[in-house]
Amino acid sequence: MADGFDPRRAYDLGGRVVIVTGGGTGIGMVYSQILAEAGAKVVLADLAAEEGDRVAQEIRDSGGEALSIATDVKDEVMVESMVNLTMEKFGQVNGLINNASMMSVLPRGEWFNIPPDEWDSVMQVNLKGIFLCCRAVYPHMKAQGGGRIVNISSSRIWRGNPNRLHYTTSKAGVIGLTRALAREVGDDNIGVNAVTPGFTLSATQIASSSSNYMAGRDEGKCFKRPQVPDDLVGTVLFLLSDASAYMTGQTLNVDGGQSMH
Repeated sequence: MADGFDPRRAYDLGGRVVIVTGGGTGIGMVYSQILAEAGAKVVLADLAAEEGDRVAQEIRDSGGEALSIATDVKDEVMVESMVNLTMEKFGQVNGLINNASMMSVLPRGEWFNIPPDEWDSVMQVNLKGIFLCCRAVYPHMKAQGGGRIVNISSSRIWRGNPNRLHYTTSKAGVIGLTRALAREVGDDNIGVNAVTPGFTLSATQIASSSSNYMAGRDEGKCFKRPQVPDDLVGTVLFLLSDASAYMTGQTLNVDGGQSMH
């Protein structure tokens, strides 16, 4: 058979090592669990160490391979240590999902009431954290001959949702980072893409949202039902796989058709 696209292997993640920041909680937990089911070796890099340990143990108990490492993504030393431990354990890093984000603890309110130190904290986690994680995996991906990075943004950026201006701004910055980084690492065969999820009924989102806020979340969608973490998994796995091998610098919106671009 001629060389080319192999549908039997295009979506195969078996044996690949994927780091998931925030991988022990919320949507990140679902990414970790499904990646393990797809045969990937998963590194859960989460500040919530107990939750990460629990999910990693559940994956191992189910026959998968997982490593939990307590990580604050805005801390350069911890990020470098996390990637070094990944290399020591698994010998490679094929994928990185930059999922960790500061959102659920942020109060909703008018932009002029945001404390400057809170603004800085959001940028530290949501932008600097991605930069540090990408920088830490880069030399290993380059030496291997390639890799895949998936940055999680938010569909808020398409609509300019109010009341969390710092969060929306940081998630817009993720798109600029994705595009520019894709240009810089293309020669190293490293793909960098982004996903903009809609309002997703994860445990952390539910905990931070009032019933009144959640009531109107399905208005304007083509698919008029709540979005759940499983709705995002296919897109993320696609971007980690060979099926998207010639795709980089792009943003895929997954919100049931509420926003289109």
